[in-house]
Amino acid sequence: MKISKEHNERKNEILNTAERLFSIKGYERCTVNDILNAVGIAKGTFYYYFKSKEEVLDAIIDRVTEIVIVRADKVASNPELSPIMKILYTILSMKIESEVDNEFLDQLHKPENALMHQKSLSSIVTRVTPILVKVVEEGISQGIFKSDHPAQYMKIFLTSSITLLDDGIFELNPEEQRLTLRALVALLEKMLGVEDELFWNVAKQYWT
Repeated sequence: MKISKEHNERKNEILNTAERLFSIKGYERCTVNDILNAVGIAKGTFYYYFKSKEEVLDAIIDRVTEIVIVRADKVASNPELSPIMKILYTILSMKIESEVDNEFLDQLHKPENALMHQKSLSSIVTRVTPILVKVVEEGISQGIFKSDHPAQYMKIFLTSSITLLDDGIFELNPEEQRLTLRALVALLEKMLGVEDELFWNVAKQYWT
């Protein structure tokens, strides 16, 4: 157990340091040597834990994504919530600014960190989609939703909403953001075969 704890502590130390350096210098400008010097370890020690700087980035993104997944799973498994509320709360669970270093999030939006941003978006879409599909299938079984392609629709919806509402990709003024959000909710309603305004009447309490 002691070995496992020391292993995890050293690994987390490397990840925490790398995340801080990526926030300060940017992913592209930060080197493995920068991480080594900041942690105070030899190159061999680094490569014992990670094969490359990109693998470190993947691990950092996985930690951030895990925050979303834990929240989303908790919502999806809540028997007191309707499928409609589960979908809305799952989408809301992706807002993690209060739990992640703001400097790191800011770095995601810089052109030189395009790879970091792309990996982050891809990770969230890939891991949240199955959770939403499970909720949609629950709604279908209850006669609330009608959808022939739940997996594809949820992936399209997540990719569209995350991308269009990302300030680092599209700079929208408040009105443009509101209209985009309204259109996304309308799209969701059509994808799930529910009446117009059903989702929006609930969602606007949180998003307007």
